[in-house]
This record gives sequence, structure tokens and C-alpha cells, in this order.
Amino acid sequence: MTGLQSGTVTGLDRGGDDRWVVTVEVVELERIPNTMDVMGTFEVTLSEDGELVGLRRRGRRRRSQTDQGTG
Repeated sequence: MTGLQSGTVTGLDRGGDDRWVVTVEVVELERIPNTMDVMGTFEVTLSEDGELVGLRRRGRRRRSQTDQGTG
């Protein structure tokens, strides 16, 4: 749907209404050096049968940026 190649699955949750929510990180824009690649985090919602129900971009960052966490 986005035209981007799938990347790393970083989350899988059981949503309400018999849905699955999959969080995927993909390379949106390649740069040199690759530490400057722009990474996108997407939330994909699937029905119980695996049909696409929703797609939402949750954020963007450079590959070199690390998640500092919240606590």
C-alpha cells in the first residue's frame, strides 16, 4: 500500500473487535551513510482473517537516532 518494502516488525498486539495491530519499521528514504536513512514507523491493523483494515504512520526518525525510552 505504501510502496515501501517491509522492514522490521517491532510490535504485535491483539486489538479490539477481533483485530491485530502490527507495528512495522521501514526505510522511507535511503541516505549515504546509511545511519542517515529516514525510518518510518507504521501501525497496520488487520482483521481476524488477515485483511488490511487500517494503516497509520506513527513517526519518522533517522536510523542513527535511538529510542530513549520513557522510564
